Amino acid sequence: MDTLNFSITINAPKEKVWNTLLGDESYRAWTEVFSPGSHYVGNWDKGSKILFLAPVQNGGMSGMVSRIKENRLHEFISIEHLGMVENGKEDTSSEAVKVWAGVHENYTFKESGGTTEVSVEMDSVKEYEEMFMNMWPQALQKLKTIAEKQSGNR
Repeated sequence: MDTLNFSITINAPKEKVWNTLLGDESYRAWTEVFSPGSHYVGNWDKGSKILFLAPVQNGGMSGMVSRIKENRLHEFISIEHLGMVENGKEDTSSEAVKVWAGVHENYTFKESGGTTEVSVEMDSVKEYEEMFMNMWPQALQKLKTIAEKQSGNR
């Protein structure tokens, strides 16, 4: 398992960037890079279960079963991925899931002079690293565009 790191500087206060990252409508927009129709079911409170879902060809939903490990408002959020959702069914115990269950996806927000650096640190198995290396920069650029537009910064 490797740890991947990504970051971007956004011309907006950290509260705005935080709300853009986690807000339902804006979350759907910036995560579309990973999978069209991406969304979450649940909330971002520490300890809460949250599902990250996207539609699949047969009309069902697939994605990740996760838990919010840490939430420090406007500063840090940590997601622990526990399993998969396949066609609407949660799997947190199969051998395939056990290989990577417990991986983390962490977001850190640091504001300086009205701009915010968002850093993403995530655990990844080798087979997905190239995909993430291509998708994360695009997703963060989309997040930047949305947050700056909402803040009136260009």
